[in-house]
Amino acid sequence: MTSQTLITPTADQIRRAPKVLLHDHLDGGLRPGTIIEIAREVGYESLPETEPDKLGVWFREAADSGSLERYLETFAHTCAVMQTREALFRVAAECAEDLAEDGVLYAEVRYAPEQHLEGGLALEEVVEAVNDGFREGERIARGNGHRIRVGALLTAMRHAARALEIAELANRYRDLGVVGFDIAGAEAGFPPTRHLDAFEYLKRENNHFTIHAGEAFGLPSIWQALQWCGADRLGHGVRIIDDIQVSEDGQVQLGRLAAYVRDKRIPLELCPTSNLQTGAADSYAEHPIGLLRKLHFRATVNTDNRLMSGTSMSREFELLTDTFGYTLDDMQWFTVNAMKSAFIPFDERLAMINDVIKPGYAELKSEWLFRQTATTSDSAIAHG
Repeated sequence: MTSQTLITPTADQIRRAPKVLLHDHLDGGLRPGTIIEIAREVGYESLPETEPDKLGVWFREAADSGSLERYLETFAHTCAVMQTREALFRVAAECAEDLAEDGVLYAEVRYAPEQHLEGGLALEEVVEAVNDGFREGERIARGNGHRIRVGALLTAMRHAARALEIAELANRYRDLGVVGFDIAGAEAGFPPTRHLDAFEYLKRENNHFTIHAGEAFGLPSIWQALQWCGADRLGHGVRIIDDIQVSEDGQVQLGRLAAYVRDKRIPLELCPTSNLQTGAADSYAEHPIGLLRKLHFRATVNTDNRLMSGTSMSREFELLTDTFGYTLDDMQWFTVNAMKSAFIPFDERLAMINDVIKPGYAELKSEWLFRQTATTSDSAIAHG
């Protein structure tokens, strides 16, 4: 008997499947039309395009250009229109709406409060505006028949010197919508150990944090994030593949660091399309996620920057199913991995897995039975 679990899911099933997102940047996921409207309202006149479709194409092409300068310029434009409470509220609400529409039931969305102060807001006002926006987006999503829960990750820029301040901010708002802390920015030349005071503070406070590591830079960045800083998760972590050797006969040998990451079940926040844009992988077929899935690392699938990558969680899974022949079972595996790794309490994660995710996939997996029945019935009628 054929089982749906052995069949590649359709695009519609992928969209309807419950999904969990751990690595998504708020300033990398704006709607092009929103950027244009806010730019007009605040008098920002430096946008490269003023029509939504053309602006969306510009962002994707700039991110694909291979030029670091053009890639960074994309965020200069999005941050420029995220400097008021109204703008932050709107962007956060639309973020939650868009993710819910795509079948995401839980998301952790990150942003750097220090990048949204040019309009005179205080750090606390930035956090409160974004939190309020997420709650509004959740409310609107419920009205549209979708359920989503969004937690914020406060990010400190690794080239700056405000990590401890942002960590303290994350701790103050940890029961008010902020679920953890992160550092981001260029890895080379800015090791995570520069911010040890922030990580030591968070550990003393029993708080959660992830660290961008092992994306543009290699194993030393991952090692420092884990063994010096004590990260709960690795933002990307794709370069762990450098510590895995595959011989011509298919035998796999894990180095000490890779074995540690797998043994300790350290979550990897993998972002396939983004990794291709930044050169961390050459193609989807060559992306390390394929091997990491086979070796049962705690791999998760993420979007990183939906605007710049022209992507969504559904699109990421469509590309992976096309490339690796993943099934609904594989999608469920990645999704459960992500939910297990979320920065919310254990009982809430468990309830989400048992009461929402597994039943959702079971329903999708059962659809082949009804399609088969319908096909048999139609055939019988045609030959009647």
